[in-house]
Amino acid sequence: MNLAPLLEAPVAIQVHVAAVLPAAIIGAFLLLWRRKGTPLHRTLGKIWLALMMVTSISSFFIHELNVIGGFSPIHLLSILTIAGCFRAYQTARAGNITAHVAVVRQLYFGGIVVAGAFTLLPHRIMSAVVFDGSSFIPVAGLVLAVLLPWLLFYLLQDRKLRLTF
Repeated sequence: MNLAPLLEAPVAIQVHVAAVLPAAIIGAFLLLWRRKGTPLHRTLGKIWLALMMVTSISSFFIHELNVIGGFSPIHLLSILTIAGCFRAYQTARAGNITAHVAVVRQLYFGGIVVAGAFTLLPHRIMSAVVFDGSSFIPVAGLVLAVLLPWLLFYLLQDRKLRLTF
């Protein structure tokens, strides 16, 4: 691991990473391990939504992939994530837990797992940070970063299996 590419990156990228890393951890904790509906779940859920908003908003200041006017298809995901954050909060407040769970799973999978996997592609900053220039490891890392969380979500999606403590 080499933090130099991240420390040399623009401030928007640093803010983006500083928000998404705890969001990934808190989100996984909430989705997989914590009992739902508790005060801790609600508090961490609000923190997670705020981190997701910071992550999405900061992405509009990142123009590393310039497709049209400084923006790329990943910015569409940011718009969907912002809308999803509002929807997740709205459905929880309305007591529509089935919709809330579906929205949060989609946000986590699309906004963290899939988008995060793309940051591990060769020639991206996070690939340089995590894999330190090796050519085989980014491909293996990308496969693991996408397939393992997808498998976990698939296995846990509509089943009563929950890892609680």
